[in-house]
Amino acid sequence: MLTVGLTGGIGAGKSEVSRLLASYGAVVVDADKIAREVVQPGAPGLAAVVDAFGPEVLAADGSLDRPKLGSIVFADPERLATLNGIVHPLVGVRSRELEQAAGPDDVVVHDVPLLTENKLQSLYDLVVVVDASQKTQLDRLVRLRGMTESEARSRMAAQATREDRLAIADLVIDNDGPLETLEPQVREVWQELTRRAASGQAQH
Repeated sequence: MLTVGLTGGIGAGKSEVSRLLASYGAVVVDADKIAREVVQPGAPGLAAVVDAFGPEVLAADGSLDRPKLGSIVFADPERLATLNGIVHPLVGVRSRELEQAAGPDDVVVHDVPLLTENKLQSLYDLVVVVDASQKTQLDRLVRLRGMTESEARSRMAAQATREDRLAIADLVIDNDGPLETLEPQVREVWQELTRRAASGQAQH
């Protein structure tokens, strides 16, 4: 098995790369998706969040009111740390379960937005970075996600720098151009990953 950490800045196109890799046969473990699963109604994670933050973080239907919780934690680093202390270990456990269910020759891709920021590169056999210029990121966030330019810039500024991400990359996918130039690159990376998985050449 080959474990891969996939990351990229906001608007770089990591989700599209993740989708393509899954379509080729990668076992994709999506940290953001799991983080939502572990706080669904009935999950122990949701009960722990309510214990820590009070019932006001619940919506009328009993689900987590994400905007409400976001407004509490993003203004207060200590409370954000409390939330992360609840959610991150649960995500870690579920991620390991999914990885352990994969076969010995599988390529397991962990889709981790904050891999660089949290210095997680040592957890994976190799790191793939989806790279785009700040100009491209900004354009996509404003044009495709409907953010204002100032919102987009502040979200980008809250993440690791492009240089920091590239410094930990074993393989880089350049997603500065149109979508049709992305697919051939991702297919090439997939061929390299499957080659390494088959040969047992995990460590870089």
